[in-house]
Amino acid sequence: MPKVLISDKLSESAVNVFKKNKIETEYNPGLSNDELLKLIGKFDGLAIRSATKVTEDIFKYAKNLKIVGRAGIGTDNIDKVAATKHGVVVMNTPYGNAVTTAEHAIALIMSLVRMIPQADTSTRQGKWEKSKFNGTEISGKYLGLIGCGNIGSIVANRALGLKMKVFAFDPFLTQEKSYELGVEKVDLEYLLKNSDIISLHTPLTEDTKNIISSEAISMMKKGSRIINCARGGLVDEVACRAALENKHLAGAAFDVFVEEPARENILFDAPNFIATPHLGAATLEAQENVALQIAQQMSDYLNTGAVVNALNYPNVSSEEAPILKPYVKLAYLMGSFLGQVTQEGILSVKLELEGKASSIQGIPLMASNLVGLFEPTSAAVNNINSSSIASSRGIDLTTIKHERRCDYETLLKITIKHDKGERTISGTLIAGNKPRIINIQGIAIESDFPKNALYLRNYDKPGFIGDLGNTLGKKNINIASFHLGRRNVGGEAIALVEVDGKVDEKIISQLRSLPQVARVNIINFENN
Repeated sequence: MPKVLISDKLSESAVNVFKKNKIETEYNPGLSNDELLKLIGKFDGLAIRSATKVTEDIFKYAKNLKIVGRAGIGTDNIDKVAATKHGVVVMNTPYGNAVTTAEHAIALIMSLVRMIPQADTSTRQGKWEKSKFNGTEISGKYLGLIGCGNIGSIVANRALGLKMKVFAFDPFLTQEKSYELGVEKVDLEYLLKNSDIISLHTPLTEDTKNIISSEAISMMKKGSRIINCARGGLVDEVACRAALENKHLAGAAFDVFVEEPARENILFDAPNFIATPHLGAATLEAQENVALQIAQQMSDYLNTGAVVNALNYPNVSSEEAPILKPYVKLAYLMGSFLGQVTQEGILSVKLELEGKASSIQGIPLMASNLVGLFEPTSAAVNNINSSSIASSRGIDLTTIKHERRCDYETLLKITIKHDKGERTISGTLIAGNKPRIINIQGIAIESDFPKNALYLRNYDKPGFIGDLGNTLGKKNINIASFHLGRRNVGGEAIALVEVDGKVDEKIISQLRSLPQVARVNIINFENN
């Protein structure tokens, strides 16, 4: 039974989802890093929010870990490079708190332009300072959105309902989508110069860090305002403080900060500044939604292999997972064959899918094929990091789907180019789930993937089979099955010979000395 550790506070409903899916669950929020290191080794999954820091060290100790699930959208607290390296899927729930976060941004806009927190404090102190808190209407004002994805588009919808006009800067926003949302797509400089209020809704990356810099603030309209409910670090806090003090900015409202928990911050005593303690997703509805979602996503992955909202692996639905499973195994075995017979440097890998295979996802098959291909030289390769390893080695990857009839119901063909030429293997599934070789190097040959085998390239000459059997027989090596194929009469041929017992290098040398033999490799398919 899979085991999941919940190391941050999630609702009891999430625990019940795991139990319903027959996942053994340990609820232990508030663990220190040292405590987590001691416990993590026995778990298949780790469910977190923002408090747990999943570092490289965690992955080193997490020998059984297969998935980290983040209840929420932000994954800054997870070392995703290390997760990929160690073959751990990282998932989040990007949609569960989108409405809640968008509503918080709108609430901060209203609070900022009407100075509600300051007015509240003053009134409860008995001051009744009506003239001090003259606000600003937002109707007809220009709202500039930096980021117009899941959350930003909801903010746009709410702002348009409040009769605001909306600019959007987002490299991934298409013109068609901007028309659909009712926003004007603009570049960043135009947005900065023309917006009355700027609201950030973008991840924190190297490109977006301090996107609102001192220079950016200087480009903004005098009297404009900034809202940040996205990630700390998108706004230069020192520059923002200076702009509030010199009144270039009329106000700012932040829900997120560079350092969290933010016990103190340079902005806290700045004029016309509103701070909230990362409340963007803090509603009962959002907390419940993301907890239930991550519990179900993790359960589906651990039970069926379904991948949803993953950040380092392609999504695979629960319907697709059982269909993909035998293909993933076939691709791995074919890659394993090529990896065991290839000593040269690999330049490219091409995966071709025909028949029924042309209708399924190619990315998981390529990933599994690369695992088999690299295992002889990379002990740490896995389905999650295999494509990254290929990229680091400068290997070109291509997947081609042929929507055409073929001789088999379904067919995979893998071609690798190497320093001295290329190698190919084709395979199919018998009865829908049994992997089988059907072609090697363009030569038709029918074989399963035997546990122990000899792969021979030879010439189609009389006496080859007798000499081979005689050599193995003298060493008490039994032939379990024998599969032959040839290009033409008397020409190039191949043999895949399943054997019982260990074949050592001395026997291989004797086989290579046979006059008909061009090459011999020992092939093992232990995972078949």
